[in-house]
Amino acid sequence: MIYSSSYYAGVEDYNDSMHYLKKQLLWGGLSLIVMFVVSRIDYRIFNRFIGLMYIASVGFLILVLLIGVEKKGAKRWLDIGPGFQPSELSKLVIIFVVAYLCSKIVNHLDKYRMMMFVLLIIAIPAGLVGVENMSTAIVVFAVGIAVLFVAVPKVHKLILLTGVPSIIGVVALVLTASYRSTRITTWLNGPWTDPLGTGYQPIQSLYAIGTGGLFGRGLGQSLQKQGFIPEAQNDYIFSIICEELGLFGAGLLIILFILLIWRCMVIASNCSDLNGLLIVVGVMAQIGMQVIINIAVVTNSIPSTGMPLPFISYGGSSLLFLMVEIGVVLGIARRSKISKAG
Repeated sequence: MIYSSSYYAGVEDYNDSMHYLKKQLLWGGLSLIVMFVVSRIDYRIFNRFIGLMYIASVGFLILVLLIGVEKKGAKRWLDIGPGFQPSELSKLVIIFVVAYLCSKIVNHLDKYRMMMFVLLIIAIPAGLVGVENMSTAIVVFAVGIAVLFVAVPKVHKLILLTGVPSIIGVVALVLTASYRSTRITTWLNGPWTDPLGTGYQPIQSLYAIGTGGLFGRGLGQSLQKQGFIPEAQNDYIFSIICEELGLFGAGLLIILFILLIWRCMVIASNCSDLNGLLIVVGVMAQIGMQVIINIAVVTNSIPSTGMPLPFISYGGSSLLFLMVEIGVVLGIARRSKISKAG
């Protein structure tokens, strides 16, 4: 699907129909190797470097705001090697940090001050990410909350602490950037109120989904990828899948995501320790939220925002850190009750 959705853009921009495919294959090969290596490492070793990981993650996010490379109107990358997106690292780090903290202070998480401490740890990177990327900031914050939610004994206290502040934070992020409020207004009024502006991508995406029908136009036969949907291989690749493979192909992909999340649930329920369980919950929450947000954006169910489809969208940093997370989950599964029973 990377090749199918990007070959037109590859020819137009680089005179090479396989430009994006070749880069993604390199990242995919590297990611598979990293996943295999990480799966063989005892995940508890990473706990020794929790503080360093957190400081490095926050430091990279600050560097993005200071000297980040601007692409598509936002600073999200550091000019390191082929390009590095620290917000992807922050998702991984927040899972490790919150899981470790909660496993260490689980007997004290019924106290407001301990929950507020963990919430502060989550809010710092989420706030830094939110300056340039609201959707990723929501994922970072929500993943941390999901891990904390599983660990905290009195959920009503967590809801009291996070409910109103979360709403205020989202409103603040919207009001501090005019383009965000414009997207929300366009979504509320319908994308056809601004068909050549903020409503352009949602309209083209809906055209792609609508023309796909039950079984699609056929692999490689999309019309919308031919310059109508900008960067079709990225956040809007699901609409190309719908157009070329139809409801049947899109449904199969969703079923695969459901199976992946279900396997994570099985692994989590058989973890031998709380720390491992919370890490798997964090990975499961991240993948699930990204899938839901991406498909909701593509179908215009929520306002347009940048969110890659896990494992499918083009992007090296996203794929690499997702595969690291899967490697950690595989490592936890290897040491779980399932493996021991086998």
